[in-house]
Amino acid sequence: MNLLFAWRYFRSNKSTNAINVIAWISVTAIGVGSAALIIVLSVFNGFEDLVKGLYADFYADMRVTPVRGKTFHFAGDKIQQLKNTPGVAVISFVVEEKAVLSGALQTIVSVKGVDEQYTSVNRINTSEHIPRGKFALGTVAEPQLVVGAGIENAAGIDVEKPGYGATLYLPNRQAARLSSDDGLNAFNITPAGTFMVQQDFDNKYVFTNLGFVKYMLSMDADEYSAIEMKISGNPDKVKQQLQARLGKDFLVETRYEQNRSLYAVMQVEKWVIYAILSLILVVAAFNMIGALTMLVLEKQKDIAVLKAMGASNQTVQGIFLSEGLLLAALGGGAGMLLASLICWLQIRFHFIKLGGNTFIIDYYPVKMVGADFLLVIATIAFIAVLAAWIPARKAGQQLFSLKS
Repeated sequence: MNLLFAWRYFRSNKSTNAINVIAWISVTAIGVGSAALIIVLSVFNGFEDLVKGLYADFYADMRVTPVRGKTFHFAGDKIQQLKNTPGVAVISFVVEEKAVLSGALQTIVSVKGVDEQYTSVNRINTSEHIPRGKFALGTVAEPQLVVGAGIENAAGIDVEKPGYGATLYLPNRQAARLSSDDGLNAFNITPAGTFMVQQDFDNKYVFTNLGFVKYMLSMDADEYSAIEMKISGNPDKVKQQLQARLGKDFLVETRYEQNRSLYAVMQVEKWVIYAILSLILVVAAFNMIGALTMLVLEKQKDIAVLKAMGASNQTVQGIFLSEGLLLAALGGGAGMLLASLICWLQIRFHFIKLGGNTFIIDYYPVKMVGADFLLVIATIAFIAVLAAWIPARKAGQQLFSLKS
């Protein structure tokens, strides 16, 4: 019954046209606010998925590193134990170290020496991530280098020119001091390809074969910096099994834990965006308060008649609360429908482009998530109840007379 009264009050003619104008302004403001929330959150979801996908292409499902120190020894029996762990599909051994790369210019890089299984634990060796050359690492005697796009520019290297070599300087672990004459081991190396994943990686890493890096660093045959794995099944369950088998001297991290700060920052950014855009709905709430207050004054005689017929204060209050929820539902529903249409058009036709040509895609990515729609609905309902409560309570408590 309350909704019936609310609907009739919304459609009926008022003695003052300003009531209709303010009511429609509040509906429009709620519609704009809800549409903005859905669109911006969907675009944020699109960027979040894109960034996570890029990081997933570089990072392995699971990574094992030593708790203390930079390297660890991992003998054959431990390797077999690791392979027998349920959920572990592929194992790759990695040695990582800081180095100096010299081409036409010099720059500091992080060298990753990887084995033949490395490209099976991630998606870096794909055409979308290797724009020039190929992912070839060479041998111990004739190593080849795959460099990040940023490193290629910083070191002045051209991987597409045959014989355009570079020199890699790695720390000499047997030297007394790094600053001494024999503090660095140098080796001429041939750049074979360029990878492009994400700027953080492109400006930092170069890849070569595991045997060459271990030779340059004078490492033991069973000495490594990390073990990266491709897994199947629940990551948390596999992590627990690996941690139990490896013991407290090893740190086992899922892909999420390897990028914990990144995911945390993205979540904070999303909530900040949500809070800022919700202010549009708060502004709309003030319009709603004005519209409902004027409606209460307009319907004084109706309220008096209802009370004369036995309606309680709560009944009258419920009618005007319903009126506020009706305004919010009309605005919110229209706004979400409009946002859904815009998002669908962007997903289908990519008609809104990104400025510049430096990003991996040239359009705004969009991903609509049901949880965002539920969040917006709950926000609109909460703000509408708060906004309608004041005039509804006033309507329920005041005494009106039928006498004019």
